Amino acid sequence: MRLLAISDLHLAHATNREALDALPAYPQDWLIIAGDVAEKPETVADAFAALAARFARVIWVPGNHELWTSAPESGRPALAGDAKYRALVEIARSAGIVTPEDPWPVWEGAGGPCLIAPLFLLYDYSFRPPGLAREDVVAWAREGRAVCADEIRLDPAPYASREDWCAARVAISAGRLEARPHGLPTILVNHYPLRADLIHIPRIPRFTPWCGTRATHDWHRRFDARVAISGHLHVRRSDIRDGTRFEEVSLGYPKQWQPRRGIAPYLRQVLP
Repeated sequence: MRLLAISDLHLAHATNREALDALPAYPQDWLIIAGDVAEKPETVADAFAALAARFARVIWVPGNHELWTSAPESGRPALAGDAKYRALVEIARSAGIVTPEDPWPVWEGAGGPCLIAPLFLLYDYSFRPPGLAREDVVAWAREGRAVCADEIRLDPAPYASREDWCAARVAISAGRLEARPHGLPTILVNHYPLRADLIHIPRIPRFTPWCGTRATHDWHRRFDARVAISGHLHVRRSDIRDGTRFEEVSLGYPKQWQPRRGIAPYLRQVLP
């Protein structure tokens, strides 16, 4: 029995989708999916069904791509912002997948017990250089050809801004973590890295404002994290901070991995 993790499956790409179809079953293992499954709800639903059939338990958090506004289809209105998030939660629940809105599971296997905390936190542009004003972030990033598509495609409705949505999610998540059973360590799961010093993206260094929030910088200590799982960067790596292991578990776009190997080698073993 293992706890595995992956993120950024990006199943809009046929190569990635075919690789998921070829993934063998791991009926004894749990899987964490740290966001960016796909943009379209129907693609996400197909992926959830496929993964739920292959693993004993699946835990999911959303990435920014899942939250992009969906075009209206067959007379249905466009899904955007929190409404799209809530729709995705229901899709996950219908497949038996744990979401940030559900009771969080406790890993009782080797290396446990640990509370697996699936977090939906977003970002607030605070991963920007000192002295750079928030209102100047997009222009600064544009100079480095690094403006995130979220500026057009990720609607924060009903919140006034993505920063406000992030602040609300941080407060909700911190409250739940504070309320966990005393002494129970955690495995923190978020699409975005919890700390700015974990970001290494030399090809697009000015992309950092869309990569998290400084509000979570000390959460690994504050909430006794054994491991923190993230994706988003498409830079697979492991880091240690204050004795906590940080795992970036992205698969990525087809050019960022080796499709001939299949997805299985990219499943990161978290525990034991």
